[in-house]
Amino acid sequence: MATEEEPSYIDYDTFLDPDFNPKTFANSLVLLTNNANDLPLDLSTPLSKVLFDIQEIDSHIDVLTTKSAVPLLKYTRDQNDASGRIISELDQHIKSLNDSYRQLEKEVIDRHAEAEEVRVVATRLWESLRLARSVSRCLQLGRQLEVQHAEISGSGSSGTPSSSSAAKPAKGDHKALVRCAHTILLLREVLERNKPGEEGHGLDKVDVVRSLKDAVIAPIERAVRETAERILREFNVPGDATFNQADEARSRLLSSLSTLYLLSPMNWEKPEKWTPKFLLQSLEAYLRASLQASATTLARARPVADVGPSSRRGGGQAPNHPLFESLLPAPPVATAGAAGPAAAAAVAAQLQKQQPQQNLLQPLLGYLETGSLASYYWRTLASNMVSRVQELSNRGGVVARTLKTNRANVGDAIRECVIKGSQTPRALLAVKNRKAGDGEEVKWDREIAVMVGSVVNNLGGR
Repeated sequence: MATEEEPSYIDYDTFLDPDFNPKTFANSLVLLTNNANDLPLDLSTPLSKVLFDIQEIDSHIDVLTTKSAVPLLKYTRDQNDASGRIISELDQHIKSLNDSYRQLEKEVIDRHAEAEEVRVVATRLWESLRLARSVSRCLQLGRQLEVQHAEISGSGSSGTPSSSSAAKPAKGDHKALVRCAHTILLLREVLERNKPGEEGHGLDKVDVVRSLKDAVIAPIERAVRETAERILREFNVPGDATFNQADEARSRLLSSLSTLYLLSPMNWEKPEKWTPKFLLQSLEAYLRASLQASATTLARARPVADVGPSSRRGGGQAPNHPLFESLLPAPPVATAGAAGPAAAAAVAAQLQKQQPQQNLLQPLLGYLETGSLASYYWRTLASNMVSRVQELSNRGGVVARTLKTNRANVGDAIRECVIKGSQTPRALLAVKNRKAGDGEEVKWDREIAVMVGSVVNNLGGR
């Protein structure tokens, strides 16, 4: 230690400085031993100094290592011995850890791999079983739909599961339209709800299901809808119809309306916003045709008695939609601490709000934005008659002169037409209502005024 503390002419601090730069040091050493203006420069002196310093440092290192060899060797040996002991201890722990891992692999990992294979097989079997059940249900419903469709034309067999025990009439059973519509709805519920986790998931990849949709379901649904629309277009109850004839016509009409109501496309995401699209379109088309026919009849100056029956309508209860119960959210359940009457009222209000329209006429009235179908009919007919009457009056001729001369009679005839046309045919009234008074005449005063005004006020002067 005394030797290490002896002074040395070598400036170790300069060489140990982190900012030491060999080029700067060599340049300063050359400038110290030479004049910058001398040419050539003498490099032997600075080179000798550098070599001497290196030799001095090397000798100093050699002396230090020679004197400290024993402590260094002892330190190295101690480090090696400690490393050996650590490695020996670690080897035991690593061996124990490897043994535990192999045991864990045998008891857990291998068994988990086997269980995973079983799980995959079971999942695929379950998916196959679910898909097979869905396919089977679709095929059964498809067969049921074929049988029910055959009943519409009267060719269905009374021994089929879907037919009633009563004998079928030769002209077919119009009530089979509603049964077909219910079956189609069940098929839609399976086929159209095809998201993961739903019953119809994966059915679109099954060939037999695609064939069923293209060859059976789509043609029958189209035929059922066309039949229902045809029955609606042909609906008419003459004033002299018997009770049986009127009841049969009304029954066929209700079957037609119920079928169109049920077949309307379903909004699966927002069922609360569902509207019977097919029903509304068909009824609107029927009203337009009736209004056109009535306007043509009046424009041709035919007897106004022929106009009245076109405006007669009757309502009917909407069928229970089988998909609403499963699609609409459940009503809130009253808690134990809630007041009994208040909670019951809240539940009842929620249930009433979630139910679809209870009358087939209500969706149409809302769609047409009117409170009365007869009132809408007469007011629309009156607005259509204005231009026709003006054209007839401007054209002149015998018909125009006759109408102008008999204004009062024309007004009375139109008034009688509106009254009779707004009344339900006697054959459609219940027995207890057939002897009712003539209060309906006052009920349609505004419609009478609108109709009479649309004709009489546009006939011009005499």
